[in-house]
Amino acid sequence: MSEQRPDPELPRGVALAWGVAANPQRGPKRELSIERIVDTAIQLADAEGLGSVSMSRVASALGFTTMSLYRYVTSKDDLILLMQEAASALPVPDDAVDRDWREGITAWVHGIRSGYAEHPWLVDIPVSGAPITPNALAIVDWFLREVRELPLSDGEKMSALLMFTSYARATSAQDRDIARAAAASDPAEVTGERTFATLMEFVTPERFPHLAPLFLGGGYVEQAHEGEPPGPSTDEDFAFGLQRMLDGIATYVAQHAADAGRDEHRAETSPAPLPPTLEPPKDKDAREAARIRRDAEKAVREAQKALREAQKRERDAVKRALERLERDRERAERDKERDQRRS
Repeated sequence: MSEQRPDPELPRGVALAWGVAANPQRGPKRELSIERIVDTAIQLADAEGLGSVSMSRVASALGFTTMSLYRYVTSKDDLILLMQEAASALPVPDDAVDRDWREGITAWVHGIRSGYAEHPWLVDIPVSGAPITPNALAIVDWFLREVRELPLSDGEKMSALLMFTSYARATSAQDRDIARAAAASDPAEVTGERTFATLMEFVTPERFPHLAPLFLGGGYVEQAHEGEPPGPSTDEDFAFGLQRMLDGIATYVAQHAADAGRDEHRAETSPAPLPPTLEPPKDKDAREAARIRRDAEKAVREAQKALREAQKRERDAVKRALERLERDRERAERDKERDQRRS
């Protein structure tokens, strides 16, 4: 009799996120809790970035020793995971909201970006695998709800999820970095406006033949408009990219629908295969039908051969016609040059 294997255990951080971890070894001061620890760590990260979070720093902010924290959260990695989980509690729209899949995905991406905007340090947490915590899985479930009507396979839906998640994360990281740079210096230096006039001297058509027209036309550097706040804005760039990604999904779905329609039509119009017999049965009507089929197949082969020959003749005729046109053009140019020399 084989020995029964014990059920696999969740990593402690994941178990804490699901609320199924064993009770911590509480110290003498019962007012400390996992929730307080995580909230304090998030406040530190919001104010100073993820690099400011350490077990000792969080313990100091709470007025406890570092060892007190380890009774609740056994490692910094678990603390970061719990911070990420708490910061991922996004407001999921009601299922009764009526919208198409494009509007749904757009709302979903904006929801993800709002979470990154509220907690910019989230983009600094490395991606370590598929989501496995409650709030993270709720975000996945929300996306799958928005694409439930799309004729995509499960794998294709998850690939789309990864694509849009990556876009939201990358653009949010870019926005965060640009905002930091603008806050630390003159916004005009971030956009390039301050150095634009000087660079125009170096960005020449000879050196940058494709960039120079865009650069000289003002399309390379964002220009500040009257009434707008100083500093760069990437909202239009983000919206453009998102709409093109949605266009890509729509094109993919339409192409597959067209392919499926052609396959269905081909199946309906193609003749059914003959029964797998070595020869027609010894029946007058069956033999006559087989003869007619063979004659038809022969006629098809002859027609295909005739078509290939006609296509070859056509190609040869077109080639000769083009050669004649080229000779006529050259002759006309020579005659023109001769007339010019005589005059």
